[in-house]
Amino acid sequence: MAERYDPSWEPILKPLFRQDYMRSLSAFVQDERKQGLVFPPENLVLNAFRLTPFEDIKVVILGQDPYHNDGQAHGLSFSVPEGIALPPSLRNIYTELVSDISGFQYPTSGNLTKWAKQGVLLLNATLTVRAHQAASHQKRGWEEFTDQIIHLVSQKLENVVFILWGSYAQKKSMLIDAQKHLILKAVHPSPLSAHRGFFGCKHFSQANAYLKAKGRKPIDWQI
Repeated sequence: MAERYDPSWEPILKPLFRQDYMRSLSAFVQDERKQGLVFPPENLVLNAFRLTPFEDIKVVILGQDPYHNDGQAHGLSFSVPEGIALPPSLRNIYTELVSDISGFQYPTSGNLTKWAKQGVLLLNATLTVRAHQAASHQKRGWEEFTDQIIHLVSQKLENVVFILWGSYAQKKSMLIDAQKHLILKAVHPSPLSAHRGFFGCKHFSQANAYLKAKGRKPIDWQI
């Protein structure tokens, strides 16, 4: 397991992996993989923890479920690998970035690895999904695991921006110490809701203004 995440996560993840619910979750996911296709591939389930060292976290962008179509999910919320068509929510995220960040050029790639390497933890609440079956691995233990992650980031770090889009993500604000961190909330960037307050939320410039004010290097959002 160790090579699947950055060593800085070891003291955070090791105790969580030992908990009973994680053991049963692991058995469930392994069983699902024997029966059919599960996304993302096993080596990418913890990709967010590999690309963003714990002490480097500046921003957390919380998603709900991995993409469930072929080739899309690679362990980072809202992100898809090179060469994969941009999902609708990501297209709306880019549209907001164009209006929010001066000089931002609308990207052709949906791969957000560059953000992850700058300290943006792209965390889904559920880290696996059965192919072509949305939400198929919800309520199996992943939410408990990722809630613990959010809580521990809040507890152990300071001056992190938590970006919560949609009602599901916003419920996680109870895990975050608003005295130590900045919490930004808006509706989800999905085409179903983006026009109701995602467009114009200016979360990306607000995040950078906060980081600068706290003496931290802002994120270069350009992909």
